[in-house]
Amino acid sequence: MPFDVIIRDGLWFDGTGRPPLTRTLGIRGGVVAEVSTQPLDETGCPEVIDAAGKWVIPGFIDVHTHYDAEVLLDPGLRESVRHGVTTVLLGMCSLSTVYADAEDAADLFSRVEAVPRQYVLGALQAHRSWTDPAGYVQAIDALPLGPNIASLLGHSDLRASVLGLDRATTRGVTPTDAELETMAQRLDAALAAGMLGMSGMDAAIDKLDGDRFRSRALPSTFATWRERRRLIAVLRRRGRILQSAPNVAKVAEALNFFLESSGWFGRRRGVRMSLLVSADAKSSPGAVHVLGPGVRLLNRILDAKVRFQHLPVPFELYSDGIDLPVFEEFGAGTAALHLRDQLERNTLLADPEYRRRFRRSFDRRKLGPALWHRDFHDAKIVECPDATLIGRSFGQIADERGIHPLDAFLDVLVDNGERNVRWTTIVANHRPAQLDKLANEPSVHMGFSDAGAHLRNMAFYNYGLRLLKRVRDAEQAGRPFMTTQRAVHRLTAEVADWFGLDAGTLRRGDRADFVVIDPGALDASVNAYHEATVPFYGGLSRMVNRNDDTVIATGVGGRVVFARGEFSQGYGSTVRSGRYLRAGADSAALGSPRATV
Repeated sequence: MPFDVIIRDGLWFDGTGRPPLTRTLGIRGGVVAEVSTQPLDETGCPEVIDAAGKWVIPGFIDVHTHYDAEVLLDPGLRESVRHGVTTVLLGMCSLSTVYADAEDAADLFSRVEAVPRQYVLGALQAHRSWTDPAGYVQAIDALPLGPNIASLLGHSDLRASVLGLDRATTRGVTPTDAELETMAQRLDAALAAGMLGMSGMDAAIDKLDGDRFRSRALPSTFATWRERRRLIAVLRRRGRILQSAPNVAKVAEALNFFLESSGWFGRRRGVRMSLLVSADAKSSPGAVHVLGPGVRLLNRILDAKVRFQHLPVPFELYSDGIDLPVFEEFGAGTAALHLRDQLERNTLLADPEYRRRFRRSFDRRKLGPALWHRDFHDAKIVECPDATLIGRSFGQIADERGIHPLDAFLDVLVDNGERNVRWTTIVANHRPAQLDKLANEPSVHMGFSDAGAHLRNMAFYNYGLRLLKRVRDAEQAGRPFMTTQRAVHRLTAEVADWFGLDAGTLRRGDRADFVVIDPGALDASVNAYHEATVPFYGGLSRMVNRNDDTVIATGVGGRVVFARGEFSQGYGSTVRSGRYLRAGADSAALGSPRATV
């Protein structure tokens, strides 16, 4: 029988970490049918890719996205797939759309992930057909998916569905024994339907959208450890995972995650946990030296299975005025973000008493754990009606005017219209040597793109390509920090094994999810800034990545879906290439590595 796709003479990485080999791959029926040292018969094959001098690798697996609403509007998830991502995970950070009704889900999701609420609500109202997790999985799987999808049940989604969004976000309210058992039963139903596990959020920085309970913290942040332990027990019994984020203001509480992950204390097995986030943060420059060894030590002592997610590129953020999640760290920042009307917000930002209150909290929080370094000398203006300010930092302006940097920042916003001032800063992963160490750190796994969220704040859709560029550049400079095959393994099979996914390798008999990369095009384009309009979000211009010359082709399920800068006909609308990847009956077995690298 003829092959559906032949990838000829490429340098083939199978995803396990083994050294690459020059091979020709023949794909038939959605799987890799042949891996050959000899030419394959191309007769009748509709798609032949000449990969001589190119890399052929398994498709990247993005383990942290917020595509939960976007997948309903654009099942192709093009921004990820065009950069070689073939599998994405939904339902992160306690947020999913499984149980909560459309309005509650929109309130949970929109402000946290900086996606226009009207479109999230509209997507759910128009496309929600499910009433339970099994129906959700079936509905997602029935979409004309571009990439493969897997997902977790969000704790905030679960909690709101049982307690109601009001009670779920009211301090001092705890579920009754009956309600807690209902939560456990609903989680178990989600796992039975094939969901990978549960996601949580312990840090109270994220806030609700909408008019009813606006600016309250997410429901999962109100959960006690008694509640969490009951739900983790369900995960343990099923052999599934927990994704969450410790509260950085209560660092000691992070120990609870290790204790609950542990296989000790008479438990049959531990629980794999994927936590946010491992990074070389400017706000805590010493933490990078402690986190990795500390995690490895606790895992060994407690027989725990905890890893931290890592973005393997500089963590560069952009903001239009104060529309940036880091401002939720301050009560004054939350007060301003609470106001949606631009004139009301500008009036507040100009108020002297408000500014005094903001300065006090701003200066005080600089002494404790933080996501943002709060250094306005390290925050550069890139767009502004006053063109004389473009390219300058708010700190420079403060020095010239002899005022507090926060006042300079607020003055510029008020004078030019708060949302008209766009600025940028790097909050983490700014030191190349430390970034290289993190890439090799065994206590982290690759994946924190936040794809589908923070549309005007950041774009890391091509984080896999950017890691490969750094690896290749270091090799060519004679100072390698990682082999290319290990980098590929970390981006594919390693995370697939951890999350319990049947994905990540490209061997004979494997599902043919692949990307063909031109290593010569791993150039400056992978780091360039780009924006593109989003039709399904009302023409919003969002940050994207654009280095289409680097990706020769992306294939999902044996279909070439993206090549030469274009998507295939019917992609994401009438043609289905991806599928929902259900967790197995005992996915703990998938948690063991498939190769030693």
